Amino acid sequence: MEKIVTHRALYSPAPKKYHSRMPNSRIKVGLVQNACSLDVEANTTAAIRGVREAAAKGAKIICLQELFQSVYFCQIEDHKYFDLAEPIPGPATTIFQDLAKELGVVIIASLFERRAPGLYHNTAAIIDADGAFLGKYRKMHIPDDPLFYEKFYFTPGDLGFRAWDTRFGRIGVCVCWDQWYPEAARLTALQGAQILFYPTAIGWHPKEKEKYGRRQHSSWETVQRGHAIANGCYVFAPNRVGHEAPDGGDGIEFWGQSFAADPSGEIIAKASCDKDEVLVVEVDLESVDTQRTHWPFLRDRRIESYGDITRRFID
Repeated sequence: MEKIVTHRALYSPAPKKYHSRMPNSRIKVGLVQNACSLDVEANTTAAIRGVREAAAKGAKIICLQELFQSVYFCQIEDHKYFDLAEPIPGPATTIFQDLAKELGVVIIASLFERRAPGLYHNTAAIIDADGAFLGKYRKMHIPDDPLFYEKFYFTPGDLGFRAWDTRFGRIGVCVCWDQWYPEAARLTALQGAQILFYPTAIGWHPKEKEKYGRRQHSSWETVQRGHAIANGCYVFAPNRVGHEAPDGGDGIEFWGQSFAADPSGEIIAKASCDKDEVLVVEVDLESVDTQRTHWPFLRDRRIESYGDITRRFID
C-alpha cells in the first residue's frame, strides 16, 4: 500500500500529465475546523465526523487542521507531550486510510510523527481515495515564538516541498508556519500543484487581541491569497477554533476562519471564527490552467537571476 518516494532535492519536476487521473475538473473540496481538548480519542472522533460530513456534502478532497488529534501542546515545553507522537504510516494513518477508502475521498491528515528516538516531525499524511498512502510532507519551517515553541518538539522537514497526483487532482501540502514563505508555495506550485493546502493552528494571544488582532489575522489571510495569485492556484487553509491553555496560563484563542481562495486570490468561502464547522466549496481545476495562461507569472520568471535566493542575506 505504501507509495513513498524519497527525493534527493528540495523538489522534483512535475510529471508531464497532471490530469490523467481526474475524470472531471469540477470537484468539491472540504475543510474541517474543530476545537480540540486533551482527549485524543474525542478529537479523532470529531475529525472523522467532520470528514464524513464533508464527504456527505460531496467533497472529494478533505483537509484536516494542524495536529487535530490534540490540544496545541507547543504552548509549553513539556516532555510528556512526546507520548502523543507515532510513526507515519502508523495507527492514525491506518484509521484515515480505511476512512478514505470507504468514502472514496482524498484525506490530508496532520499528525505528530515519531521518526526515531529523539527525532520527531510535524507531518501531514496524504491519502488517496482508494486508501493508498501516497506519502508525507514534513513541516519545513519551524517557529519559536511565545506560546508557539515548536522547535522544542519538531525537527525541520527533510523531504522538501512536494506535490502528489490524487484521483481528483494534483495537490501540494505545506503546514502552518510554511504559509508565510513564498518560496514554499512557489516550489510546490512548480511541481504542478493545482491546490495548495495549509493545515493550520494559529490564533491570538488574548492580551494582544484588542491591539493587534485585526492586523494579525489580515496578514495571515493576505499572504496566502498572495500565494494563490502568484502561483495561479487554489489555496485552502483549515484552522482550529476555541481557547486552549494546557498550562493554565492565558493560552491561545484560535481564530478559526478557515478559508479557500481561488487562483485570482479571491476568497470564495470562509468559516466562522468560533464554531466547529465543515467548509465545502466547489472548484474548477481547469481554471488553474486558464489563470496561469492569462497571468503568466511562471512563464516570465527570470530564473537566471534568482541565484541569491539561496543566501541567508545579501550584504
